Amino acid sequence: MGFAMNAIEVMAFVFVGVLGLAALGAIVLFFVDRFQTEDAIRRNYPVIGRFRKLFTELGEFFRQYFFAMDREELPFNRAQREWVGRAAEGEGNTVAFGSTRNMQVPGTPIFVNAPFPPLDDQAAKTEPLKIGPTARIPYMAPSFFNISGMSYGAISKPAVQSLSRGAKEAGIWLNTGEGGLSPFHLEGGCDIVFQIGTAKYGVRDHDGNLSDDKLREVAAHDAVRMFEIKMAQGAKPGKGGILPAEKITDEIATIRGIKQGHDSQSPNRHPEVRNIEDLLNMVSHMRQVTGKPVGIKTVVGSEQVFRDLFDAIVARGDDCAPDFITLDGGEGGTGAAPMPLIDLVGMSVREALPIIANLRDEHGLKERVRLISSGKLINPSDVAWALAAGADFVTSARGFMFSLGCIQALKCNKNTCPTGITTHDPRFQKGLVVSHKYARVARYAKEIIHEVEMIAHSVGVTEPRQMRRRHVRIMQSNGRSVPMNEILPSYSLVSES
Repeated sequence: MGFAMNAIEVMAFVFVGVLGLAALGAIVLFFVDRFQTEDAIRRNYPVIGRFRKLFTELGEFFRQYFFAMDREELPFNRAQREWVGRAAEGEGNTVAFGSTRNMQVPGTPIFVNAPFPPLDDQAAKTEPLKIGPTARIPYMAPSFFNISGMSYGAISKPAVQSLSRGAKEAGIWLNTGEGGLSPFHLEGGCDIVFQIGTAKYGVRDHDGNLSDDKLREVAAHDAVRMFEIKMAQGAKPGKGGILPAEKITDEIATIRGIKQGHDSQSPNRHPEVRNIEDLLNMVSHMRQVTGKPVGIKTVVGSEQVFRDLFDAIVARGDDCAPDFITLDGGEGGTGAAPMPLIDLVGMSVREALPIIANLRDEHGLKERVRLISSGKLINPSDVAWALAAGADFVTSARGFMFSLGCIQALKCNKNTCPTGITTHDPRFQKGLVVSHKYARVARYAKEIIHEVEMIAHSVGVTEPRQMRRRHVRIMQSNGRSVPMNEILPSYSLVSES
């Protein structure tokens, strides 16, 4: 009995002490807030005003888990993320009761089911497609769905390792992003697309210029199948990146060919590429040096620029043509970019892709220049739409980030990613276990391919690249859908009807 009373007294003293400390802390914060001059809310509402910032920072998480409906969030909603999650875990992606998608939203694509589709045993797997027919070593790309550029540095070592091993398992390619070729890209044994940004990371000399010797070194890897010249990306067209000095480790400095102790600033464009002729010269030179297909990645701002590009290719001869063009949309993502560029600059891939496909085909370059579509295409319907609109391939970065376990915490521009994907902090990286995550990457890719083939079968063709714009209807603001080939007809000598 005495022991119990003593325990109660001790707990009472502790409780009173805690209350006293809390009251003292509140008094201190009251005077700090009242006499500071930076925040008007805290000055006018001491202590209480501090909750505004807390609730603002936590708001995105509360909305994600408790308040937003399945189809409401941006940049990706819960329905999109959960589809990727189920696919990556190998769970069934069937749902019950009915769609949660509002079919009346203008711009919604609706695929046209065939009244008499091919029988199940008549469906075909997508055939490999050649890229770079004039290169010494062309590439027979096995998959229409692949991994878009994510640099080592922007994402972590275990993330790159998981993507490399998963890409090999799924039979797809992995784009290095502009940060150079790391051992972690190579260790999985997958096909690699080496991206060259404006800073020429990994293939630059001491002055930051393109080094032919280093190009040859990279091309000597059998796994490196193509080279991509990055002109622009959707989230920040016309803006070069900055790699802060604190993120430049010995390893990253060696891989990128830069110095430690200083921020590494990428130019906003390739200094030596001043016009279309310079660009075609660069493509031709790199293909000659490497012997492998060379393409470009860019964002559409003007239809005329691409008309001029294709006119120049026709005038010079298609030997000078880029082997592929990767179209990123203004809705594309990145680790960090200024909001005006993310929100306001660059045409959406939904608008750009059909336009550029028409221009390419009009100039007779359909078999010479492959189109790769990127920009927020992470679910089967997105990929199927892009193929029907004119793309030969589709790449995704954020879809594969979700397959790695990304929770859309929106911390990519900081070193605090809670899932270990975009951080170099070992504390967070330990949560990303390569032996588990690579399998999720592979399953996600395989499920996308499987379900796109299922959509193709449903609309009446035996494999995805046979889909055309007539197979997709686009919802209009008047509540009626219109065939995509009526909104923007394909350029073809044969009628789409």
